[in-house]
Amino acid sequence: MTHPRLHLNVDHVATLRQARREAFPDPVEWALAAESAGVDGITCHLRKDRRHIQDRDVVRLREQIQTLLNLESSLDPEMLAIATRSGAEAFCLVPENREEITTEGGLDVIAESDRLADAIPRLTEAGGAVSLFIDPDLKQIDQARELGAPFIELHTGGYAQARGPAKAAALERIQRASAHAAQIGLRVNAGHGLDYDNVAPIAALPEAEELNIGFAIVARSVFVGVTQAVEQMRQLLRQS
Repeated sequence: MTHPRLHLNVDHVATLRQARREAFPDPVEWALAAESAGVDGITCHLRKDRRHIQDRDVVRLREQIQTLLNLESSLDPEMLAIATRSGAEAFCLVPENREEITTEGGLDVIAESDRLADAIPRLTEAGGAVSLFIDPDLKQIDQARELGAPFIELHTGGYAQARGPAKAAALERIQRASAHAAQIGLRVNAGHGLDYDNVAPIAALPEAEELNIGFAIVARSVFVGVTQAVEQMRQLLRQS
């Protein structure tokens, strides 16, 4: 079994930059350093409130990085229009709440079926593989399949935050959801809240093709630098 690809989310580098509205640290420069360290792709989330990644960042990332660009987007019409013009090779449709610090849960695929039925083919025609960021819920996964999305990204936040027996139960739920998705023909990615202490069981999922990890790697790089932070995470994925 091969280990999952590592896609690095650079949003939190932009968060640090925006704290002072400076030109640095530059998420594009950071992404290039991460590529040199061996990541398989770069992820960013252009939010409607532009709290971290800016429109120009998306353009520059696509112009400069050599790996795949995965653009996270809400179903907001403005965001979808930007996504279709971005040149990204992958899109992940996510929920977005102005009040949240970071994405708090998966997309309600059932409630959003009408908008997704429009968005998925639009993004596919724009040249990107589409994934839906959803909780490890079998009904949501079944609906994702009905809508024709090729990928889902399982939201691992509940697992990452759980403690004690609840953590084992959350992991089992993800394992069951991952296996079910693959059984009905969906490809599986995973992410949210993954770090150096909890990533191994998720990386060991037989169906997982890609893990999206951001904050933990950005935070560790403050102490050890980008190269070592990326290499430490890659090593954990290889060991899985």
